[in-house]
Amino acid sequence: MSNELPLLPVESAEFWADPEHFLATARLQHPWLARFANGYVVHGCQANKDLFEDDENLSMGLGGIVEFYGAQDTLWARFMEEMILSKRGNEHQRLRASVASAFTPRQARILRPLIRRVVAELLDEWVPKGSFDFTEFASWFPVSVMCGLLGISTTVIPSLRWALEMQVTSLTLDRTLRPQIMEAFELKWNIADTLIREREADGTRQGGVLLDDLLAARDSGQLNDTELRFMLLVLLIAGYDTSKNLLGMMMHLLIDRPEMYERCASDKVYCGLVVEETLRHSTIATPFRQVVEAFEYKGFRFEKGALVAMATPLAGRDPAAYADPLAFRPERERTTRHVAFGRGPHICLGQFLARSQLEEGLHLIAGRIRHPRRNGAVTWRPMLGAWGPRTLPINF
Repeated sequence: MSNELPLLPVESAEFWADPEHFLATARLQHPWLARFANGYVVHGCQANKDLFEDDENLSMGLGGIVEFYGAQDTLWARFMEEMILSKRGNEHQRLRASVASAFTPRQARILRPLIRRVVAELLDEWVPKGSFDFTEFASWFPVSVMCGLLGISTTVIPSLRWALEMQVTSLTLDRTLRPQIMEAFELKWNIADTLIREREADGTRQGGVLLDDLLAARDSGQLNDTELRFMLLVLLIAGYDTSKNLLGMMMHLLIDRPEMYERCASDKVYCGLVVEETLRHSTIATPFRQVVEAFEYKGFRFEKGALVAMATPLAGRDPAAYADPLAFRPERERTTRHVAFGRGPHICLGQFLARSQLEEGLHLIAGRIRHPRRNGAVTWRPMLGAWGPRTLPINF
């Protein structure tokens, strides 16, 4: 019975700052599942793997988010319900195919010089300050890389940052945010529409420039005009929030492990190990699923329509899957793969790009930001949506 499950206060700031304090107690009552105010939290590693694969019984769950906010008749609702993340089966495959070639391992390698240039330029700007909020610095990095991939100017970033932030904030399930969510989506839509119209008017197309490739997909009938705009928005959102939050989480962890941080400055291969251990130990995304039809898994019956939070940050700390899971050991034996990028048909399309960004970024940052120390209060983002430090003031 669901009322026999432990309750995890995932909406509370105390949970965001120290989820393990609550999770250790919850595991004593149930090893992989808990309740929260609006549904269920799947925190077991194997349960995450299995349920991510279940595209028959579980949909992406964004329709349930729309219903929560009472926003069914808005353009934002169409975006949430019709974008690539919400589609299943052949429709999902069609939309994924329109961008998949831009996110292969080979393309991630090709983009490494762009990634290094973006990080170097940001470091040139920020390092002379001597102290700053690292999360603010990180917020300019992945989205600048995505702009380069799309072939659009980074001048759109200042006007977009708040709006992109609000999209992920909508997943925190706070009804008071509804007006800001609607305002933010209108701003994002208008910017995406303007970028597309300007590129159409320009008339020039370049192979390998992602926005041009998307326009070609639209012209060939693979996408319609609305899907084109939704896809551009998805790429900008994906290029903004997750990697920047994980970079902030890595810095937070490495400040307390100065030997590891120093090694990152000289050993890029080791940076890759640190990235993987961060993805296992403290990844940041908690995507939603919604139950399509009632079904049973490991003796528990999920009711139709229920919201299910797939807590990948907690799954990486599952003692049933990892030895000494709270220990941060980049060189640990990797017998169990983490679930930071999900599983199944909706596995993260940008995982190879994310790894390249984080590895190259960490290597260059550690070489330029020497001996970082916290210089103020660390505050935390909500666990639902995209977790991680909200503020991480440092000097160095």
